Parts: sequence; structure tokens; C-alpha cells
Amino acid sequence: MLDSYGVRQQDILKFMLENKDGVTIDDLAQTLKISRNAVRQHLAVMERDALITQVGARPSKGRPELLYGLAAKGKEAFPRRYSWFAELLMTTLFREVGSENLNAKTTAMGESVAKDLLERRRPPDSMAEAIKELNKLMLELGYSSKVKVGDDGELLIEANNCVFHELAAKHPEVCQFDLALMSTFTKAQVCHEECMVRGGKVCRFKFTYSCSGPIT
Repeated sequence: MLDSYGVRQQDILKFMLENKDGVTIDDLAQTLKISRNAVRQHLAVMERDALITQVGARPSKGRPELLYGLAAKGKEAFPRRYSWFAELLMTTLFREVGSENLNAKTTAMGESVAKDLLERRRPPDSMAEAIKELNKLMLELGYSSKVKVGDDGELLIEANNCVFHELAAKHPEVCQFDLALMSTFTKAQVCHEECMVRGGKVCRFKFTYSCSGPIT
């Protein structure tokens, strides 16, 4: 989020948000009342971190001045109420179709997303490779997760957070989306051995061909 960056970087991001056609080094130096060299240093770091990008050039008497603007990551630094909208959708669906049908819908969504993801990449050679690829996707989505080997020798993914935690606490049907996606992506049964929404310390998913606990 925006407050995770330094004050100057926040100022630069806000200024670029207000000036979507791009800003120059001189624009920033005048607005922030700092030297052009200081601006260059901030821009170099922010460009390296993919917060900003070059968006063109502005004609001048000498060489054209480079224009900088927000990159996708920079835009995502500003607060957005995705969670509010997701909760609104789930609540509306729950009222319209009930818990059982909502489970079916979220399961179908998870299966569909997994199939789409598989079509875009080289098919995994084994379940173990699929589990590792799935964990990479989870990390990209914001999970703090890792692949582990269980006491029985079977692979599992253990997450220290849940990106749907508040939503899942109110609508546990959303867990079916995760479970269906995992099962379809890995072509395995998924045992949801521990769940933070249900009081667990982590979310633990074991991948197997036979499951004695809760499965998708």
C-alpha cells in the first residue's frame, strides 16, 4: 500500500496519479522543491522497483524531456476496495442461491480458473511439479506459502496467511474456490487439513490420490 513507501516516493506517486499524461524531472523538482539530482535518484529506485515507467517525451528547445508515469504496480499502491466489492457479491449470491448452490458456483469458478491457467503454460510433468507451480501462483497472489513434505511423505502447501480471510470468515463457501482451483490444477485430491478461518494457525493443503480428511 501507499504508506509502505517513503514520503518522497509517496509524493511522486500522488503527483503522477494527478498528471496521467506524464511528468518530467523538472516538474517534480519544482513541485517537491528538491534538486533535479534528488529527483533522478528517486526515479531510478522507483523505476527499478517497477513503480513507475517512462511514458513518452515532451518537446523542448533542446533535447526532448522524458515523461514518467505510474506503472501497474504503482497504480496498485493506492487503496482500492476490492474486499468490499467481493463481500457484496458473495452476500448477494448467498441470498439469491443459498449456501449449497453458492458452493457449487465457487467450485465451478475455481475449476474454470485452473483450466485457464493450465492452458497458458507448459503442462506439469508430475503432480510434484504441479504443486510447485501452484505455490508460485499463490505467492504471486499474495500468499505467504511454501511446499513441504508431510510426515507420510506426501507433498503439501502450507500458507501462513489467507488472502480471502475476512471474506471466508463471513462466507466459508469462498474456500471452495481455492480448493477446486488447487485440485484441478494439480489433478489431485486436496485435503484441507488445517484452516485459519476455523481457528488453525495456518492453512494446510495436502495433495494426494486418497484423502481421509476434508477434500474438494
